[in-house]
This record gives sequence, structure tokens and C-alpha cells, in this order.
Amino acid sequence: MRRPYGLEGLPHQVTVYEVGPRDGLQNEAAVVPVEAKAEFVARLAGAGHKVIETTSFVHPKWVPQLADAEELLARVERRPGVRYPVLVPNERGLDRALALEVDEIAVFASATETFAAKNLNRSLETQFDMFEPVVARALAAGVRVRAYVSMCFADPWEGPTPIPQVVEVGERLLGLGCHELSLGDTIGVATPGHVTALIEAFGSPDRLAVHFHDTYGQALGNTLAALQAGVTTVDASTGGIGGCPYAESATGNLATEDLVWMLDGLGVETGLDLGKLVETSTWLARLLGRPSPSRVVQALSKG
Repeated sequence: MRRPYGLEGLPHQVTVYEVGPRDGLQNEAAVVPVEAKAEFVARLAGAGHKVIETTSFVHPKWVPQLADAEELLARVERRPGVRYPVLVPNERGLDRALALEVDEIAVFASATETFAAKNLNRSLETQFDMFEPVVARALAAGVRVRAYVSMCFADPWEGPTPIPQVVEVGERLLGLGCHELSLGDTIGVATPGHVTALIEAFGSPDRLAVHFHDTYGQALGNTLAALQAGVTTVDASTGGIGGCPYAESATGNLATEDLVWMLDGLGVETGLDLGKLVETSTWLARLLGRPSPSRVVQALSKG
């Protein structure tokens, strides 16, 4: 067992918000069988995860990999103390989620005009016309709502995203009643100083989470900067799978195993069993027919 060496300004505990079953699998070329998806979710809970984003109620035409959302949720054995949020793009998706008695959802917004048009078929302003009724109805039904904001640091069409623009979008979502705001580096171009500046621009990190992609190898460094700025929830994907089907330059998510290795070394608690996570990722890699991109998985599983 490694001896931890801490740094000043870090939280005692971090919540790892696992996005592999949704954000990870949605970007796979092949459709994973629903039985395997259910086993994936069960393995993640068995490794100690307390939050597992399980699927999405987006139209199957746009994300066919997640067309089995209803069947998957019917198969998932919900463990006490584990949250199983789902992504809901609009009111039709909310109807499907409420019919299955989901108790936590997430909505997905854009910080830039171009990505709002490409991903949501809305403008930066009119995207809120879609979110407002979803959030209001969910809250009225006793369902918690998380909000994602994509392209928080830059997008491929507009370049760097102005920090005040990100803050305005984020604060509007929080103002609707979202309990948490996940700041997404969708194409993986952020660097630690930029991360710190964005978090500080919000004034308080209390309801912020971060979601980094590792396109330029900066995800762990950016995460460390976010933690030192006061963030305590980090999105990650077991095995580092995932990306964004609407942004070709977006590569895999921050790998859960890489994150846990770093946090264990810093003495920051996650409640996660690294050995079980590595076992899950090697199982998943065989299922997907390719090696895990996680460096920790490669090291601990002997490749």
C-alpha cells in the first residue's frame, strides 16, 4: 500500500461522479448488449461508487448506443446509498424518466453559440426555453437536477470561450434550481490556470463539479487545480472511455482509475476500490475489443 503525501488546499474527501455507462458508452462504435451494461453498472457499485450516471433518454436516432434506456433501468438493481442519475435532453425524455420513477436527472447545456446550434438545435439564449420546463417539472416531482455545461474552455468553431459567458450560462442553470453544475472541458484544451480562473469567477465552488477530457494530457493537472480551488466533485469514466459524438476533437474522459491513483497518493478519500475498478476496466476492454486508454489500468493489468 502506498504512503500518501498530501498537498495544502485539498479537500479531505472527493465524490467521483461516474459517467462511464452513459458518457463513456455513448461514443462507442458498437452497441453494447443491455446485459453487459447492467453488469457494468453493478460492477461499478461493487467497486464503491455512490453516483453512477446510468443512461440517457435522448432519442435513439441521435445516440443509438443508449436506445435501451428503459430496459437497462429495469435490469439495474439499485443499491441503497447509490445514486443512479440519467441524462434527460428535453420534456419527452423527462416523461420517459419519470415513468420509471427516476429520482435524479441531468440536463446538458452549451456555453457557446455554435455548439448550442449543433448539439441542441437552439441558440445560446433559446436553449433555456427547453431547460426551464424540464427542471421545473422535475423539481415538482421531487427529482434532483444536475446541469452540465459543455465547451466551458473553448470549442472547435469559436475558439476560447469567454469566462463571463460560461458564468452567465452556469448561473442561469443554478438559478433554475439545479443542485449541481458540471463544467465541461469538452475538447480537452483547458490548462490549470484557466481552470482556477473559471472556478474563481463563479465566486463559490460549493455547487460546482468538473468534467475533463484528456485530449492534451491535462485532465489530472486540471483536476488538481479544481480541487485546490474548492471543488469536491469530479466526473470520470472507468477505463477512460468516452468522448462527445457532436465534437470530433473530443477524446476520452478522465479515467476513473487514473483519478483514484492520484487521489490515493494525495491522501484524499474516494471510497473506491482501485483493484475492483481495474478488474472492471479489463473486463470492459475485452468486451469492447480494445485496450483501456487508462494508464493506471495498463500498468496494473500488465497491459
